[in-house]
Amino acid sequence: MEPIPPYFAALYEQSGARELGLSFDDFAGALLDSSDRYVPGAGSSELEAFHRGLRLEDLALAHACALGSEAAWDRFLARYRAKLFEVAAAIARDESVGRELADSLYTDLFGTRQTSDGRRVSKLASFTGRGSLEGWLRTVLAQEYVNRYRSQRRTTEFDENLQAAVSAPEVRSFDERLDAAVGDALAELPVEERLLMTSYYLDGRTLAEIARVEHVHESTVSRRIDRLKVSLRKRVMNGLRRRGMSAGAAEEAMDADVRDLAVDVRASLMQERRAATFPERGPGG
Repeated sequence: MEPIPPYFAALYEQSGARELGLSFDDFAGALLDSSDRYVPGAGSSELEAFHRGLRLEDLALAHACALGSEAAWDRFLARYRAKLFEVAAAIARDESVGRELADSLYTDLFGTRQTSDGRRVSKLASFTGRGSLEGWLRTVLAQEYVNRYRSQRRTTEFDENLQAAVSAPEVRSFDERLDAAVGDALAELPVEERLLMTSYYLDGRTLAEIARVEHVHESTVSRRIDRLKVSLRKRVMNGLRRRGMSAGAAEEAMDADVRDLAVDVRASLMQERRAATFPERGPGG
């Protein structure tokens, strides 16, 4: 483990980790893992500011739960169990599916597998404390819905349900930089590629409709869109790196944004269209 800064002792007491049965070494390890991910190579003053800015109580609770503390789990269930059932039902718009979704998440959070040294594998161990634990849980829950149910739902209905369910500010810890990176990536595209993205993602035209307009085969349009998706993801990743994210944090931002890149593109294009339709008025307008 890296050298432990002296101020970690105060953060440990501030977090309430001791009452949850989380050792100082485990708490310090969680702090160092978080800073290694988000501010690698930072100086001592920047590191201290980063660590003090984390959601310390949430970080301690998540990692104590991941290590199997009964006191931590009692607190976790009291705070979040009912809320997550509500969120799951809102995402799925079906109470029984929502309950199944939430139960599946609890299995992953509690951990049913063990490492070679006997430690339980819990998804909570990946919580870094950058945003609230409630927001992180909503995001993980929504991602589970993406993984399990998206193919069964119409895309429009799915996106509307999902965006409504995870629209709380604390869920979108990466959104400002991610939205800006998506906007920059779209602005760099040639006009014909932007038109293709607008037709497909914003106007809802099918591959066949676009192919008829452009006098090409439908498979050609499909391949162009697939290449654009790959290109856009690379551009967005580069944009996040330019905005100070490490490679790991940028990957996490892309994966944690439960709307996925297609929805980000659609939102950015819609914003551009609205700005063009309703331009801002000047001081005398």
